Order: sequence, then C-alpha cells, then structure tokens
Amino acid sequence: MSNEWQYYIWKAASRFACLLPHSVILFAGKLLGRLYYRVARKQRNRALKQIKERLNLSQIAAESIIKSSFLKLGQTFLEVLQMPALTKEKVKHYVTFENKHYLTDTLAQQKGVVFLTGHLGNWEWFGAALALEGFPVADIVKRQPNDQHTRILNEHRQMFGIEIFASGTSEILGAAKALKKGKLLAFFADQDAGNEGVFIDFLGKPAATHLGPAVFARKFKAPVVPGFIVRNPDGTHRILLQPPIYYEDTGNPDADLYNLTERMTKIIELAVKTYPDEWLWFKKRWNTEVKSP
Repeated sequence: MSNEWQYYIWKAASRFACLLPHSVILFAGKLLGRLYYRVARKQRNRALKQIKERLNLSQIAAESIIKSSFLKLGQTFLEVLQMPALTKEKVKHYVTFENKHYLTDTLAQQKGVVFLTGHLGNWEWFGAALALEGFPVADIVKRQPNDQHTRILNEHRQMFGIEIFASGTSEILGAAKALKKGKLLAFFADQDAGNEGVFIDFLGKPAATHLGPAVFARKFKAPVVPGFIVRNPDGTHRILLQPPIYYEDTGNPDADLYNLTERMTKIIELAVKTYPDEWLWFKKRWNTEVKSP
C-alpha cells in the first residue's frame, strides 16, 4: 500500500469517527483496547514486565492496571481520530481544568512557559483543549514511525493553531523563537533520550533523560509549569496543572541543569505513580543502558 493511500485511509477513518457520538467512541474504544491487549503480545509483555519491576506489583495487580491502560488507549486512539470535530463548546463539556491560574499567571510574566508533560491520558486532546481555551501552544514533537500518521497528527494539531516543531532538527530554533514570543512550549519529558541524555532515576531505575526543558528554562528565564491530563470514570477528562518551578542559578551550570531536570523527572514520576493506568508502560523508557566506566 502506497504512503498516499495510507494517508487517505487515515483521513476517511477520521471523518467517520467525527460522525459518531462520544459515547460510541468510548464504547468502541474499549473494544479496540481489549483487542489490542490480546494481539499486541510484545507491547503487553513489556508493559507487564516494566510495571511489575518499577512499582513492585504482583502479576494480578499488574495485569489489572495494564488491561485498564490498554482500554483507555483504545478510547484515546478513536478520540484522536475525532479531533477535527472538537470545538470550544465540546471541550467545556468533556474537559475540566484544575488550577488554570498557574498557566495564566506565568504567561502574564511574558517570558513564555516551558510546559512539562508526559504521555499520560489523551495528550492530543490536551494540546487542543489548551489551544481552544486561548493558550498560545507550541509543541516539540517526536516523529512517528509512520510518516502518514505523523502527517495526520500534525494536521489535527495545526487546525487548533498549535505550532509544531520536530525534535532533533533545525526546527528547534523556531521553538526557541516561540518561547521568546511568550508562548507555551510543551515538552514530553518521559521519553528515552538515548546517548545524548543524562541518567536520572525514574521509578527506581536510571533512565536517559533529555536536558532540553531545563536548557530552555535557563536560557529564557522561563517558568516551568507541569501539567497532565487524565480520564475520569465517565470517560471525560481532567487537566491537572501544577505550581511553576524555576531554574536556580548557583554558578554551576551543569549541576543546575541536572538538578532542575531531576526535579521535573520526579514530578512526572509522581504523576505516573498516582495514575498508573494512564501511562504508556510499553514505552522503551529505560532503553538506553548506563555505560560502564
């Protein structure tokens, strides 16, 4: 199948999803998630292994959480297809904000905001909801393995006015300009950073972690506002915003960057521990191993 045909199939699926009530999306998403749990053996086993090790859970407890996470992932997948039908009125119905003032107050400082988040809940709706609420959103995103999937996601993001910058490319200069203009620049800080990262304990095991958010916070003297989105039992969403943290200059740049990155990692860690079935446990978060001296 050609790449172009893949794109049109995605577009057709999105148009169909936009015709469905949200209740149908939630029901079908659970079925899809249940199917994915059965057939995605590699992802399921990796998720079970990692959650048992990192949270010290029994097999039964681990299976319960991972099954729930797969069901929610199925719902999120269909909701992402439904994004073109998302409006400000629908966001008010399906998404609630907690502590919105942390964002409004920090943006008022006109230094931009380094927005710290991770792959919890429906992070695509998260960005759309922030943009529809009037926040100037820009995202640093990682390219998807499937180019057509990346294309669809970026189209969905941009229809809400979200600026997109690809990580690991020259587009990072545009991201810096967006932050300098006072925008909210979102970083997904729960991904393996490879050999370019620094090793910081995450859920009890060293994980290669990106310094990018801390570097931007230092360079632009921007506040770091953590925020996450989680799903309520009825299928709606809550956006949880937290107090800002700041880069602290002690005169030792390397240590200061490390310390801020460690603080941010602990914030994400707490969110994962609090809402374990919202996180993607099959991600290769600890893929890069610590090199022996």
